[in-house]
Amino acid sequence: MGEIATPNRQITLYYNSNSVRAKQTLAYAKSEGLPIHEIDMLKTKLTGTQLVELADKLNLELKDLVNQEHPAYAKQFEHHNFSTDDWIKMIQNNPEIMKQPIALRGEITILVETPTDIIKI
Repeated sequence: MGEIATPNRQITLYYNSNSVRAKQTLAYAKSEGLPIHEIDMLKTKLTGTQLVELADKLNLELKDLVNQEHPAYAKQFEHHNFSTDDWIKMIQNNPEIMKQPIALRGEITILVETPTDIIKI
């Protein structure tokens, strides 16, 4: 059993409150009446275990959760192959570089590409 609870009755949404896509996704989900548990990654620091678990649920490696095209990443880091611990520290100290929003419901986890993706879950 992981650290992340994934009830079937609500959608847990990990997002960056500065992200336009996240704001649109939240607005769309609320307009559809979907029960949303919001986790703003800028306000709530995710643990290393939670980050690894999110990557696993998405069938991704942790490094694939990092948006290396994000200006904050490009400003501070170069493209490298880091260790899992390094990726965790980078995301924890710079949560804006993490790809998001990520929606979970029960056994389903998706990386939201467009706001309407939220209804797929």
